[in-house]
Amino acid sequence: MREESLSIKDLCVPLPDGLDRKYAVENLSLDLRQGEILCIVGESGSGKSITALATMGLLPRNLNNARGEILFEGKDLLKIDGKTRLSITGRNIAMIFQEPAAALNPVFRIGEQVSEVFRIHSSLSASEIKKRVIDLFNEVKLPSPEQIYNSYPHQLSGGQCQRVMIATALALEPSILIADEPTTALDVTTQAQILKLMLELRNNHNTSIIFITHDFGVVAEIADRVAVMQMGKLVEVGTRDEILNHPQKDYTKRLLSAVPTLTERQSRSFKDGAVLIAKNIVKTYKASSLFGSGRVVKAVDHVDLTIQRGETVGLVGESGSGKSTLAQCVIRLVQPDGGDITIANADFAHLKNKALREARRKVQIVFQDPYTALDPRQRIGDAIAEGPIIHGVSASEAKERALNLLEACGLDPLSASRFPHEFSGGQRQRICIARALAVEPELLIADESVSALDVSVQAQILDLLADMQKKLGFGILFITHDLRVASQICDHIAVMRHGKIIERGDPASLFGNPQQLYTKELLAAVPGKGWQQHQNLAQ
Repeated sequence: MREESLSIKDLCVPLPDGLDRKYAVENLSLDLRQGEILCIVGESGSGKSITALATMGLLPRNLNNARGEILFEGKDLLKIDGKTRLSITGRNIAMIFQEPAAALNPVFRIGEQVSEVFRIHSSLSASEIKKRVIDLFNEVKLPSPEQIYNSYPHQLSGGQCQRVMIATALALEPSILIADEPTTALDVTTQAQILKLMLELRNNHNTSIIFITHDFGVVAEIADRVAVMQMGKLVEVGTRDEILNHPQKDYTKRLLSAVPTLTERQSRSFKDGAVLIAKNIVKTYKASSLFGSGRVVKAVDHVDLTIQRGETVGLVGESGSGKSTLAQCVIRLVQPDGGDITIANADFAHLKNKALREARRKVQIVFQDPYTALDPRQRIGDAIAEGPIIHGVSASEAKERALNLLEACGLDPLSASRFPHEFSGGQRQRICIARALAVEPELLIADESVSALDVSVQAQILDLLADMQKKLGFGILFITHDLRVASQICDHIAVMRHGKIIERGDPASLFGNPQQLYTKELLAAVPGKGWQQHQNLAQ
């Protein structure tokens, strides 16, 4: 048996009165061993992240009355003073947060924020710190590290921001690393690189890692042991093989049954006409420079895309390939430099002001980051009802529609009076999906809309989108980095790279016989592919 690196004993984190249960975490006892990767899995709201925040001393004020013990090097982290904790967190215990947009300060350059770790915990000079930061950016495979160093968070993609957070956590080579969904926002190839990096940390530095995830493919790739949580309680814990291949509890079996697999499904036929026709879409960004014209990036490079009524078209590719920019051009959140856009038989490319606002009811978008998509001062029931009311639905009907959609998206209708900060990340994304569906759009753009969700809720949302699509006949542009999810819901899939669509087809042809080397590389990087193939053969 390896020595314990962290020991949690009878941890209880009470919830405020009036919520659906008494404890966020209840009587949790769990050990992390030296040099071990312990994956904690469970549905959204199971207490995974609360356990991590309690360990780091970052519980919000309304939950900051935890009891029990969290022992590290003989010290109870729940009882130490702030100065002692500061000397431990960051240097000895570091955390990668789930939402990089919420963790990065928007007014400071990326390099300044990562350098702060070294300024606080080391005596390195400014030049030495910059070199270390650039080296870290190279280690986590960030492109153009010097440029990233001088960039602001809003200038990076979601995946790039997450890699910055990983670099920050690795800066001082901590003995314990807590990773809360660190690969959620990453494409499959970058995810594979980060998982490899985690394994190298464990093997080369004997780092102990708590890896919180809802992706059982990731568990199959890196876990030594797995802990399963539900409603704040530990359901079962065991080795990777025991949990993935021989689960004992019904809850664990249900989670495993919901894991998406690469499905070579055939596309359906559609005869009701196109809901979206985008032709020759171009979007170019020019980086300004004091010493010249700067760098030119063709984010979208002469792309054509058509979606039929009732059809779901998937858009896959690595972070920075242009997927989200193309979607924003379609909805005119970003003004394309060229091309024609027709939505529901209406010219969408040249509308302005009031006409554009009215036309946008026909197309709705669910963004990747639910934290920045919701107004923190607005109750979520009002947020969902707001769109229908703006477009002429009575307040009573809009409220009823909001409650029905909350229930359809797996949330308690009674939660309509709560604010966004009272929900987990996955729950907030469900709220965003309900809000988009509330105006019954003809085209729905889902930009990584299920990446933050656990597997069981993810399956529910995919079923929900399919059911609502069948009922209302809207088309879906489904942007994802998860090829398994794309194969579950999409009739056609387009692969983007460097602003171009390089290959497209139905899942059966694309996954069964990919033509482009890049597509083959994406498929090869799908986490847990070997485990799932073994499971399929066993069945």
